[in-house]
Amino acid sequence: IEWLRRGAKARTTKAKGRIEDAHEKIAELAEVKGREKAGDFVAGVSFTASGRQTKELLAAKGVSKSLGGKTLFQDLDVMLTPKSRLGLLGANGSGKTTLLRVLTGQIEADAGTVKSAGDLKVVWFDQSRDALDLDQTLKDAFSPNSDIILYRGESIHVNGWAKRFGFSVDMMNTPLRFLSGGEQSRVLIARLMLQPADVLILDEPTNDLDIPTLEVLEETLMSFPGVLVLVTHDRFLLDSVSTQILALNGSGGAQFFSGVAQWETWTRERNKANKNQPAVVAGKDPKPTASASPTSQYAAPNTSFRNLSQAERRELERIEGKIEQADAKAAELETLLATPAVTADAAKMSELWDALEIAKEEITQLYTRWEELETKRG
Repeated sequence: IEWLRRGAKARTTKAKGRIEDAHEKIAELAEVKGREKAGDFVAGVSFTASGRQTKELLAAKGVSKSLGGKTLFQDLDVMLTPKSRLGLLGANGSGKTTLLRVLTGQIEADAGTVKSAGDLKVVWFDQSRDALDLDQTLKDAFSPNSDIILYRGESIHVNGWAKRFGFSVDMMNTPLRFLSGGEQSRVLIARLMLQPADVLILDEPTNDLDIPTLEVLEETLMSFPGVLVLVTHDRFLLDSVSTQILALNGSGGAQFFSGVAQWETWTRERNKANKNQPAVVAGKDPKPTASASPTSQYAAPNTSFRNLSQAERRELERIEGKIEQADAKAAELETLLATPAVTADAAKMSELWDALEIAKEEITQLYTRWEELETKRG
């Protein structure tokens, strides 16, 4: 779209069509940004627990799993009881989602046993947003068969429920595909809140959410009385919410830690002891020691925030995870563009090129903002 802003002139019918399409994209983007800016609100996030009093909800003993000849974890014990809040750490492909599927019975472990309480209610937030039908309207996504939503025994009109998450009445007939990523995430959260849960699994719930909503989400998760399992690149949220951290290295190693800081310290010491090998998370009884010079991409950040506001501090804590995600998305698009199936499909190739340009622009903006915050922090 930048070429249009520079005053590109239409010399052909095709060029005129391209300019018209670009104007439509700019208008759609402005509308989304306008909604998000105007929606200076705090989403009312509060998940519903089932009220079950069972002491053990999930227990895995000696579980192992390999995929494609690669061992993801082995001989792993996990016990989850009410008010347990387990945070999962590990690079993409290290086995976090696979472990969640093993624990919830979606796939079987290669070895070991998994036992769960009877009629266990598991509610899952998936980062891919696959649970959303993008052709569905906002109203139908909330309540397809009625104008009334039942939440914790209270009847709420669907328009009132939508307003709670920053959606106006005139948006109710809008298909979900025309919502921004953050708006789609809020739709998912709003639907999950209606489901009583013994176990709440959140896989990258913070993607595209604004700071006020993130703060409310953090408070809500800390008060959830059931089991919470959290996967996120947001180290700030992970450390604030989790009562225990389980780190996977993708090569069979799995290790429990009391928090992100303990894991970072232990990782640095491991790297320092063996500089020629990548950081791993395996072994028993980690013993954190005094801080050392960072030697890995996961080194503990500088904790001096004197010149930053609380909102800026949270933004800085989270921005590195967003950069990782944006880089991964751009790399995936570049890989797709090189496949024969795409190069033979002009329409698909054009669509992916547009997506790649947007992804690269997002990366540039994130790095620019990161540099601004780091400079201000001093």
